[in-house]
Amino acid sequence: MVGTITHNGNFLLSENVLESAFRRPDQTAFSCGNTSVTYEALAEKMDQLAGLLLSSGLKKGDRVGIYLNRCLETAIAIYGILRAGGVYVPLDTNLPVNRTLFQLQDCDIRFLITQEVQKRSLHKLLREDHGLELIIGLKPEEGLPGISWNELYELPARLDNPPKIMAQDLAYIMYTSGSTGRPKGMMHTHYSGLSYAQLTAKTYGLHAGDRFANHSPIHFDISTLGYFTAPMVGATTVILSDAHIKMTASLSQVIEREAITVWYSVPLALIQLLHRGVLEDRQVSRLRWVLFAGEVFPTKYLRELMQIWPQARFSNIYGPAEVNQCTYYHLDTPPPTDDPIPLGKVWENTQMLILDEQDREVEAGETGELLIRSATMMRGYWKRSDLTEKGFYHREAVPGFRETFYRTGDLVRLDENGLLHFLGRKDQQIKTRGYRVELEAVEHQLGTLDAVREAAIFPYRNEKEEVVIIGAVILQDGQSSGEKELLTALKEQLPWYALPQSIFILEDFPRTGTEKIDRPGLHQLLSEQIKQIHG
Repeated sequence: MVGTITHNGNFLLSENVLESAFRRPDQTAFSCGNTSVTYEALAEKMDQLAGLLLSSGLKKGDRVGIYLNRCLETAIAIYGILRAGGVYVPLDTNLPVNRTLFQLQDCDIRFLITQEVQKRSLHKLLREDHGLELIIGLKPEEGLPGISWNELYELPARLDNPPKIMAQDLAYIMYTSGSTGRPKGMMHTHYSGLSYAQLTAKTYGLHAGDRFANHSPIHFDISTLGYFTAPMVGATTVILSDAHIKMTASLSQVIEREAITVWYSVPLALIQLLHRGVLEDRQVSRLRWVLFAGEVFPTKYLRELMQIWPQARFSNIYGPAEVNQCTYYHLDTPPPTDDPIPLGKVWENTQMLILDEQDREVEAGETGELLIRSATMMRGYWKRSDLTEKGFYHREAVPGFRETFYRTGDLVRLDENGLLHFLGRKDQQIKTRGYRVELEAVEHQLGTLDAVREAAIFPYRNEKEEVVIIGAVILQDGQSSGEKELLTALKEQLPWYALPQSIFILEDFPRTGTEKIDRPGLHQLLSEQIKQIHG
């Protein structure tokens, strides 16, 4: 067996694997489909990978790309890189080649971890000036050194001179999603990752008997619950395969068959499960936590799902990827109305400020931007000191000591019960017809209509430089409502100046790699139709 750490004071992410391997060597650490790995085997395999990287010239702090779909090897890749003192950079395999190439070059990546199923995509990448020196997971490609996974597992699992790694050293760089503009890489440390794991374990009472359903790919921050927290408590993470993600009904079968106790995903995945997962036919009595984050969960669907899964507690999680998570709101009973669910309260080891446009603290009940100071906070943006400076707020709490807060860009209100309520994005407040309108509020009301499954709102500036509100919806199965009927229903809920000028009915929305609505993509999709109507 590899590693003999026997204490709980770990300060490196990889030490959690070693400790679980010592305490529970035969416990399944990760599984995906018909494959699985115990903690003892994971500790051995991560040392095999770490040894290969170090012998190939990896230096502490070097970035290593992970170009993998949802699979068992993602866990081995993450922990092998961390064990070697490297920084893992998860790459979205669905991105265009030029976007992947940008990330490789931006992070000066020389080592890439992949698998055979990515061979076709890699051939396109290798035709460009990629800078790679070693590909792990493939045999030699186009003159590049390579090694297969089977060959890797034949190497010694021993690190004779492991690098000295500190808690404040970088652990991973995760790029923001989006279809336009230059991506920015968020730099997280072992400390921020471990702090997140510790706080989630405590907040939700997670333990070794839990079985996590890992729905998100590794380039999405939601995945860190399964990859970081589960090894800390010695639990099992079930990585949901790409095939299961595409077949919603099969996901409910996995929850039943794998006796899942903790589910964490974006609301969209749960809404799809609700409508296409045949949930009433599944025995999921062990499911005790349903966690959701990333976007607002329409309350009408949340209520319906809670009625189907009454044994589970639900929790609304909020936190930009820059801080991992910072608030929680537990629901033990279905919400009685369609009012938006609160963000809740900040969790431990976290401080918040709510500031106005002049960076002055607002009174309780007033609207302001939420700022967060937390142990889970990123160090900054990779190679973007300008964005880092813009994204943080500093104040001198006591002489000689400066506190640093992350500016979330989210507008919130603190109610009389000490609960935070999300009111919209700071950059999503528009002025139209002389009135200020929060687009999220319009989107929420559109989404509450019985005929609507999912709604999106965005602004459009016409040829006269007037800002108009545009809506798009996906209707419930069997519904045939048109734009006129939807607008008529909205008139009962919104003032005239906040009504969309047009509502487009679509089969589906374009999505980002993290399953959020791709709003720039939606705008582009409808641009010609909007222009014909509004100029």
